Amino acid sequence: MMENIITNENMTFDAVIIGAGLTGLSTAYFLTRKGAKVLVIEEQNRIGGQISTHRGGRNGEFVFESGPNTGVLSYPEVVELFQELSPLCTLATAHEEAKKRLIWKGNRFHALPSNPKDAVMTPLFSFADKLRILGEPLRKRGNNPDETVAQLAARRLGKSFVDYAVDPFLSGVYAGDPNRLVTRYALPKLYNLEQNYGSFIKGTIAKAREPKSDRDRLATKKVFSADGGLSNLAEAMAEKTGRENIITGAAGCRITPTDFSIVDNISTSNQTRGNWFVSYTHNGTTYRVATQNVVTTTGSYRLRELLPFAGSNIMNDVDNLTYAPVIQVAVGYNDVPLPDFRVFGGLIPSCEKQDILGILNPSACFDGRAPHNGNMLAVFMGGVRHSELIDENDTKIEEIVCRNMNKMLGVNKAPNLIQIFRHKKAIPQYEITSGRRYAAIDKLENKYKGLYIKGNLCGGIGMADRIHQAYTTSESISGNHI
Repeated sequence: MMENIITNENMTFDAVIIGAGLTGLSTAYFLTRKGAKVLVIEEQNRIGGQISTHRGGRNGEFVFESGPNTGVLSYPEVVELFQELSPLCTLATAHEEAKKRLIWKGNRFHALPSNPKDAVMTPLFSFADKLRILGEPLRKRGNNPDETVAQLAARRLGKSFVDYAVDPFLSGVYAGDPNRLVTRYALPKLYNLEQNYGSFIKGTIAKAREPKSDRDRLATKKVFSADGGLSNLAEAMAEKTGRENIITGAAGCRITPTDFSIVDNISTSNQTRGNWFVSYTHNGTTYRVATQNVVTTTGSYRLRELLPFAGSNIMNDVDNLTYAPVIQVAVGYNDVPLPDFRVFGGLIPSCEKQDILGILNPSACFDGRAPHNGNMLAVFMGGVRHSELIDENDTKIEEIVCRNMNKMLGVNKAPNLIQIFRHKKAIPQYEITSGRRYAAIDKLENKYKGLYIKGNLCGGIGMADRIHQAYTTSESISGNHI
């Protein structure tokens, strides 16, 4: 009803951003830096989205994440963001020893090869596939744009490479199935190496020889976090954006073009100078604000209710996304040094038929995550292949974790800390439906000027992808004369 809605000309913004996760906060920060007046609306009572850093142990000696643990410095704007946020938040890059990745085969971990010579020597790949790897530059370019990652890798490098390199890698990144993830959507840089250079190896060499600007060199590809945990990154962006410009605990958010004939049963024509109305309820009061631009950063499954004007036909393609469920278990040991596991982590190929996806060791990557001679580990399970595990009780999950600590790392003592986090819609899967989703998003954005549909439903799932997308979105909005 009209009396329950507060509409105020003073509540007119250059941009309203839906969602205070990494994409939303980054977009708000970049726009604020350009002098834009922004408002961020978040349904949860906290900022950060999936990012959440915790402290545990008797004296808070363990620092661990319940969401993403690390990112990769694949875009210069990621480094620039940390530079601008300092000293509120400082960049932490992984120790050199943490470059090493392990792959489980048989009854032990083996180092994942990092160059062609190591690939020839490793026990992970068959002899025939080692020859295929050497001959990869001679192989013909593929012509199927919807080729899955498994198909592409098998064609160029062989099945054992798929089983013991591609499969565990995609389990670690997507918690996904390489037979369903389409290369040009899930790994576009890999796809383009073959399409542009005819070969992964030739493309990698050619890319390394390309001249780079000083700014380009910021993208070192190093693994990163934030000193003290990733929540510090979210908090620093919120501080720079202005806490007063971020609304948490907002319910019932809806976005409507101002020239749409009906909003909440009220005619809205010519009521304000903005292009969009955004309504939400906070502390029992419903607000309606006007904005020139609106950016959604939520999961695709929330967009149908957020965009009631869009129509069900096009939304069927926008929210066609599968999400992998993931259980992440934080496991801390006070006095278990694990000298053979001072690595980034160990991944488990699906062909090995184990009940976990992998084990990361953030305490080997970054200082201050565990006590001296201790370790702070993250164990992952579930994913698209074992989605049923998301409903297992805590006792069963803890039993799986402790059994695998013993089997894979030789640790037979109970952890000093164990905490379970369940994410039913953790990681979007860039499968064959992605082409229709991208086309539908483009159609909506072209039809409704000032609407930006962003977030991890498009443009990559990594933290660097989210920051890069936020940066390019802010550039596009500011280029339209905010």
